Amino acid sequence: MSNFLATGPGMLFLIVIQCLGIIGFVMISLLFLVYSDRKIWAAVQMRRGPNVVGVWGLLQSVADALKYVLKEIVIPAGADKTVFILAPLLSFVLAMMLWAVIPFNPGWVLADINVAILYVFAIGSLEVYGVIMGGWASNSKYPFLGALRSAAQMISYEVSIGLIIIGVVISTGSLNFSDIVIAQQGNLGFLNWYWLPHFPMVILFFVSALAETNRPPFDLPEAESELVAGYQVEYSSTPFLLFMAGEYIAIFLMCALISLLFFGGWLSPFPFLPDGAHWMIIKMAFFFFMFSMVKAVVPRYRYDQLMRLGWKVFLPLSLGWVVIVAFLAKFEVFGGLYARWVIGA
Repeated sequence: MSNFLATGPGMLFLIVIQCLGIIGFVMISLLFLVYSDRKIWAAVQMRRGPNVVGVWGLLQSVADALKYVLKEIVIPAGADKTVFILAPLLSFVLAMMLWAVIPFNPGWVLADINVAILYVFAIGSLEVYGVIMGGWASNSKYPFLGALRSAAQMISYEVSIGLIIIGVVISTGSLNFSDIVIAQQGNLGFLNWYWLPHFPMVILFFVSALAETNRPPFDLPEAESELVAGYQVEYSSTPFLLFMAGEYIAIFLMCALISLLFFGGWLSPFPFLPDGAHWMIIKMAFFFFMFSMVKAVVPRYRYDQLMRLGWKVFLPLSLGWVVIVAFLAKFEVFGGLYARWVIGA
């Protein structure tokens, strides 16, 4: 078997199996993410949430997915049919592609490339095109306005996210996610993780991730009180399912990025406990819980407040933090706390 895997067809077979494994993990997680989101929201509002389909309602997401798949695909008469269908496909495929560089354990990654962060930026920045294409191709003013809002919002907060990650890159000296996690190893457990030296940026990254993925309270591109349902209003059946799946996959990816960049990825929080992929999954689940709680308890922003927060608050703070971290890393202030590449990480 090892000889076969060393050949061209064997390597192709191995890559296909790894891709299917990642897709399977993400899609199964997606079912339970939607279920968890609804149960958490229901618990905050003192409702039961899904509790009928399957044990404790665990199969409710499966039933909803089957409903979407079996419904008729309705395309508006004035829509650009080709672009109308391509838009949700683009959103879904791009969201899935980002998982190729996410490590869950040493060596547990499809593509352990040295420019993984640049890959995430390159692919992630294209996701806005799926929303724009969907809003424009619908040939309706409400989807079009929602798409324009989303374009401005996602671009605005991508800038802040990028600057925040640059601070982590400066501290590590690498664009590879595995190197960033290894740089957070130490005898102090969770006190060695980047959340402590980069603490102000953890909050900014979390809020920016909410805005980047159009999550409440920043779901202005699909605000039902103003735009009916935003860029998704003309979509039904499987295309709508792809849009929704792409959004949740992007949210789960942000949970993975927070875990890798600031909370040690697969590292154990305590030195006496072994590291492993289970820690990575636990951290991702925790941050998704935080995403759901924000959705349940925080009221929606106005659009002018959202843009002002991004450009007048987050951008100057994140840019200033890059300068501060560069200074601290250059002169090895605090014993090299901000220069893990200097002390051998």
